[in-house]
Amino acid sequence: MTFSIVAFDPVRGDWGVAVASKFPAVGAVVPWARAGVGAIATQSFANVDYGPHGLDLMAGGMSALEALDALVTADHGRAQRQAGAVDAQGRAATFTGDECVAWAGGTTGEGFACQGNILVGPEVVDAMAAAYAGTDGDLVDRLMAALEAGDAAGGDRRGRQSAAVLVVREHGGYAGRGDRYIDLRVDDHPEAVRELRRVFTVFDQEFLIRDDAPVEPTETLIRELQGCLIATGHYRGEPTGTLDDATKVAIEDFAARFNLENKVNWNTGELYESVVREIREVAAAQEPTG
Repeated sequence: MTFSIVAFDPVRGDWGVAVASKFPAVGAVVPWARAGVGAIATQSFANVDYGPHGLDLMAGGMSALEALDALVTADHGRAQRQAGAVDAQGRAATFTGDECVAWAGGTTGEGFACQGNILVGPEVVDAMAAAYAGTDGDLVDRLMAALEAGDAAGGDRRGRQSAAVLVVREHGGYAGRGDRYIDLRVDDHPEAVRELRRVFTVFDQEFLIRDDAPVEPTETLIRELQGCLIATGHYRGEPTGTLDDATKVAIEDFAARFNLENKVNWNTGELYESVVREIREVAAAQEPTG
């Protein structure tokens, strides 16, 4: 009822899972990951214990294959289970029980495993593997490309309903706490993978710092922003063009109000384009139109 990919990016230290299914809220069941440890997808009459238990086994030193073997061996319902795992070193493994509904199977490659059941055929996992291997960028870009390729190849032969992507990174969570760098779900939608792409694009632009260009806080720009922040009610005083404490606080307050607090970092002296753009747009909306 599901197709998924688990993968590891050794360059950025990311582990992740992407999944889609004709099943509501698949993101609440299939994907499991822990920074520094690995990632697991558990599906096909899913045994959700595979997630936390498998991660514990890999945290204790087992490889992905060893952990998956241990989980399957201890499971009396293993004939109906399907799972994929990748460990801290990027070693990947996949398992498909003999009683999973056809078409069911999986494949592994360098740092990833793809698997699925109740699919239109093996071309789904083949397309996912090829897309993942052939896509550049961050782990999330490659996971999304694989998911979209599997969907385009036919995916779940019963149709579409939900999709999810989970990426973990050490200190990658909100405000540097926790490891949930990306955790997005579409629980019920007729074009779930397409909708997941839309949701991710919004999240990427408004929260992640990947393609958002830093801008130099020049005197001209700061003077403009101070004027804008007077209009929005976040700054009091005359525009000076100086990035002083009062201006920093005003920018921080504005960013927090519009969910852009992740885009202000005075430790590096960088101010991101999305914050500047939002300040301008909100200020413009405050001005009388005549």
